Amino acid sequence: MSSSSVKDTQTLDKNGQEIKSVGFQRFGFDCEVALDILRSLYLRSHYVVSAPASQVQELDAKEEEGHGYLTQGPNAYQSKSIFHPDTQSISYTTLSRFAPVKLLPASSRKRVLVTGGAGFVGSHLVDRLMLLGHEVTVLDNFFTGSKTTVSHWVGHPNFELVRHDVVEPFMIECDQIYHLACPASPPHYQFNAVKTIKTSFIGTLNMLGLAKRTKARFLISSTSEVYGDPEVHPQPEDYWGHVNPIGPRACYDEGKRVAETLTYGFHHQDGVDVRVARIFNTYGPRMNPHDGRVVSNFIVQALRGEDMTVYGDGKQTRSFQYIHDLIDGLIALMNSDESRPVNIGNGDEFTIGEFAELVREIVEKVQKEDGIKLERRVQIVYKPIPTDDPQKRRPDTTRAKNSLGWQPRWSVRMGLEEMVRYYKAQISEGSM
Repeated sequence: MSSSSVKDTQTLDKNGQEIKSVGFQRFGFDCEVALDILRSLYLRSHYVVSAPASQVQELDAKEEEGHGYLTQGPNAYQSKSIFHPDTQSISYTTLSRFAPVKLLPASSRKRVLVTGGAGFVGSHLVDRLMLLGHEVTVLDNFFTGSKTTVSHWVGHPNFELVRHDVVEPFMIECDQIYHLACPASPPHYQFNAVKTIKTSFIGTLNMLGLAKRTKARFLISSTSEVYGDPEVHPQPEDYWGHVNPIGPRACYDEGKRVAETLTYGFHHQDGVDVRVARIFNTYGPRMNPHDGRVVSNFIVQALRGEDMTVYGDGKQTRSFQYIHDLIDGLIALMNSDESRPVNIGNGDEFTIGEFAELVREIVEKVQKEDGIKLERRVQIVYKPIPTDDPQKRRPDTTRAKNSLGWQPRWSVRMGLEEMVRYYKAQISEGSM
């Protein structure tokens, strides 16, 4: 890969316009961040020096370009850890420079609590809030989250990481609470169904109690699963859903439904300022590659040269939004005056079969750009569909567009390429 090819890489939105930043200035809250700085936090390897255990030497230019293909610049903020490929070990160091954060006056700086902040969605929200100059406390029990997703902020004066389970009460002073804590993929939330329900109910009860005491604004990450296997398509927020209350997915579906009920109970009875985000399928870097989700499954299988598994006949549909669009939506909702539930998702609908072909095409494109020759083309194989797997799911995002001025910017193709490069770097450094 030549240096010119790195410099010429552009990220284009659905309308063909170049994306240079994410976020916006709306509702009196500035959440705009330069894309290259944000990418430097997740599209780089965990090290910038690679050497045999007996010798330390700088990465050659080609290897550095491979890891930083889409970040194009901010090397100064990378870890100075040393990777020893001969022994597959890493020597970590605390000697790293934090990415630059905004200097906000005390009147503009928020104290933000993010539960589940070491998870996939939470870690990207933390990155954005930190770069914006706010004080962020992350609460996570690391059941599905990982300390490595936020380790680049540990030691920063604006950041605090607390190992804590939201099922237990927690006391802190804060201005905003993003309550994201709950396992969200079927293998994880079905691992201990009772614990999942406890997290949804008791965890939400504890965080709402904290919001009531501190007068903090409270946002809960609900889910498109509250609609179950919908009979209305696309799903607007006033659709009540079609859920099996005793099926294998019920611990999550009904847990989130009762969490919404509890949230509005505190709102109407105690005057707590609440926001409810119903999140549809989201993908992006830091997704757990083993969580059984369709996007990560397809990409990892294709990168490893394994056949891609489609469950069912591949005709069931899904809509996929990129993580940066979701974070824009969550921050917009938190700082708006919209207290009704809001769908946050991408209306572009794919059949699972079409999506598998798109992933295969993009993986082949990335491998070709990086000079990797394929021994054979990855095939798509079909297997029986799991119980209660919804046939159709697509959001009606009219409310988000009208109330928040929000709509997805990232095309599925552009987001997938970034995610493929993330997983490729993870595999090359032995993290997967």
